[in-house]
Amino acid sequence: MQWFQYELTEVLEMQAVDLKEGLTSDEAAKRLNSYGKNELPEEKGDPVILKYLKHFHDVLIYVLLVAAVITVGLGHYVDTVVILAVVIINAAIGFIQESKAEKALEGIRNMLSIKAAVMRSGRKTEIQSVELVPGDIVFLRAGDKVPADIRVLEAVSLQAEESSLTGESDAVEKQVLSLPENTVLADRSNMVFAGTSIASGTGVGIVVVTGANTELGKISSAMASVEKLQTPLLKQTADFGKLISVVIVISAIAMFFIGYWFHDYGTAELLLAVIGLTVAAIPEGLPAILSIILALGVQTMAGKNAIVRNLPSVETLGAVTVICSDKTGTLTKNEMTVTSVILTDAEFAISGVGYSPEGAIQKEGRQVQLADYPTLERLLVCVKTVNDAHLLKDKNQRWTVSGGATEGCLLTLVEKADKQVDALSVIAEIPFDSAYKYMASLVEEDNQRWIYIKGAPEKLLQLIPDDERAKWEDKIKEHAKRGERLLAAAMKRVDSYSSTIDHEDLVDGFEFLGLAGIIDPPRDEVIESISQCRKAGIQVKMITGDHKETAVAIGSKLGIGDGQRALEGSELDAMDADQLAVAAVEYDIFARTSPTNKLQLVEALQAQQHICAMTGDGVNDAPALKRADIGIAMGIKGTEVSKEAAEMVLVDDNFSTIVNAVKEGRRVYDNLKKTILFILPTNVSEGMLIFISILIGTTIPLTAVQILWVNMITAVTISLAIAFEKLEPGTMERPPRKPNIRLLSGYAMFRIAFVSLIICGGILWMNSVLTARNYEVGILQTMTLQTLVISQLFYLFNCRSERRFALNRGFFSNKAAFLVSGILILVQLAITYLPFMNTLLGTEPIGIQYWVWPLLIGFSVFVMVELEKWFVHRVMRGYLDRHMKNE
Repeated sequence: MQWFQYELTEVLEMQAVDLKEGLTSDEAAKRLNSYGKNELPEEKGDPVILKYLKHFHDVLIYVLLVAAVITVGLGHYVDTVVILAVVIINAAIGFIQESKAEKALEGIRNMLSIKAAVMRSGRKTEIQSVELVPGDIVFLRAGDKVPADIRVLEAVSLQAEESSLTGESDAVEKQVLSLPENTVLADRSNMVFAGTSIASGTGVGIVVVTGANTELGKISSAMASVEKLQTPLLKQTADFGKLISVVIVISAIAMFFIGYWFHDYGTAELLLAVIGLTVAAIPEGLPAILSIILALGVQTMAGKNAIVRNLPSVETLGAVTVICSDKTGTLTKNEMTVTSVILTDAEFAISGVGYSPEGAIQKEGRQVQLADYPTLERLLVCVKTVNDAHLLKDKNQRWTVSGGATEGCLLTLVEKADKQVDALSVIAEIPFDSAYKYMASLVEEDNQRWIYIKGAPEKLLQLIPDDERAKWEDKIKEHAKRGERLLAAAMKRVDSYSSTIDHEDLVDGFEFLGLAGIIDPPRDEVIESISQCRKAGIQVKMITGDHKETAVAIGSKLGIGDGQRALEGSELDAMDADQLAVAAVEYDIFARTSPTNKLQLVEALQAQQHICAMTGDGVNDAPALKRADIGIAMGIKGTEVSKEAAEMVLVDDNFSTIVNAVKEGRRVYDNLKKTILFILPTNVSEGMLIFISILIGTTIPLTAVQILWVNMITAVTISLAIAFEKLEPGTMERPPRKPNIRLLSGYAMFRIAFVSLIICGGILWMNSVLTARNYEVGILQTMTLQTLVISQLFYLFNCRSERRFALNRGFFSNKAAFLVSGILILVQLAITYLPFMNTLLGTEPIGIQYWVWPLLIGFSVFVMVELEKWFVHRVMRGYLDRHMKNE
């Protein structure tokens, strides 16, 4: 039911209630049984243990668990323990990162008021808000939380604060008249909504909707039903895991049958070889190191005022192609500011923004003297006298307003004058009401009495002669195109014995003092931030509940849109899915939008393969924040609901913080790719060693425990150094990576194969030479283990940059690379020469002459990869440019 379109008598008749009597107790009980309690449904989540076990649902985990079972059957319990430890740790990491949607829903439920004043059986009484039913007559007063969706029946200067629901920065004046059928949510001035609050005045209303059917309830339902998308990294790693598992299973089966049918291996020995191949090919340390890199990214962003609430969202920032931003409080300050004052013969610019009284009234760049402009002084006296707001400082020494935002910014204007302007003593007044859109005061000054009035220009222009009116109408049109909200002031002299004032006194005889142009100013740093987004190939779209003209004007100042075109929410509602998909890409400004529109736009952009970020601070933003690839909430002015629904919270509510976060996201993703490119050659070369050894019928070069050691030690030491690599030059000048790009490009797979062949070939050559010299198996395994680790150590310096040679000006910029290299060397010496480590890993002490082989093969890897870089850069530069562009 669209209750706002019906007359009051119709509403009362349809709800079957008498305004003076209200519902009877019996009727209220019946309706409560029929409609249910006035509360939002609570979703029950899975038990904690089930949430944890879900993180074992991964192909690679299944392969490792099978390997663990086989090692138990063979009595290799150390191998079993190590494998299971890796599995459990990885599942714990995933569990810690799990979504927190339940908290967001709980935050919405907490917005409902606890008690409500109602009329029951002819008596005013207070009840729990959960007992409200449609048809209840509710009394509203300043400071109340609205307990349900209510049709207004009586309103006395009634204003509601609805910014958290509609995005409107000003309190909304309420009235009782019916509205057209197509009136959007933000314009339903005869309704107040659950979860909002009464800013001023009093009123009486009738409950028309309760619980889950309220506008707040619809948002709650949308939050519960919105599907949270996987981040690009999780999609890529899932596909990567499936590919690896297929390769491992096929290789293991082939290796088993080759060894069984063509060589004289026992079944137990072959099963151990299969376990070795499985453990070798699976990069067990990769999940841990990826989580560490992401966690370091989270820590870095936190130091730059961006709190990331789950790890995968860090790299998602680097892939963002479009940012859908709320206007009020995000792109703008959410602090109304007078920017111009227009008189008949002069126009003034006002410096300073927000409620802080810092700034000046200027003409041609110089502060004006009120003594030179008596009409300007009269205007300032008017707007200060006819005003019921107060300027004050909060506990953080920030200037705030007690009362309406428009009233407050007029007080700030007065404080910017070159001398003190005092309010006059008020004898009588007419308070503001949306029905007549002005407020007036009868005052006394110098033994004379005056009526000062301020309000909507179209109302005050009716008080002056027609020949004057035309001039002012032209000025109003000019400033309205700038996105300014205009407020007019006028005055007239009355008899000295006048002591009251009513609407009949406001008919004619007024002197029109002038206009004040008011805007919600853009944040100073946002223009540069949007320019940086454009350079990085990121689109910025404004989605606001404000009026179309205001949104276009603000967008033009910020560099969003073409300064002319915008779509309204009602136009979006009339579109089908195909039209919406086109409009979402074609337009950059969307005005008078509803919560549903925001969610629709995010989904339409995602359907066009965009990685979508959504910023917001209100309850109305929560569903879109949750649906977006990355939701970004405001930390200062954002509601708890928006913060819980988002993946990232801006501590300073600063749009430029998003740009810094995008830089960090791109750096993190680049370092993730480098890490994968670094780790995988170890796994591939180990797997090749085992496979080829079985193929040619020689001794297995490494045990499963030794393989696990190599995989984990390289992951948690030297690969960690890559996490500290700085942002490479030009990173923010290239477009975002494509969302469907493979984690490993063709070039990356070539690099992995190339390095793996060098390491594997070097070790097989070393083993063949040393086996011919009758070296012991323990010595050979120790040298093989050290060769793998040292080769990775040399290869670390190749991987620090994909685009530059290792020996460059930034060679010493990453101190972590040298620190972890030193630690790795000490650890490898320990496993070689400490007896208990020899026992644990099956290694043996080796003489200094044996280190020549690992060092020689490792250095060969470094030189040959640098030669490969040179070849690709010089000979295949075109291919490399295309490869880098796609990533």
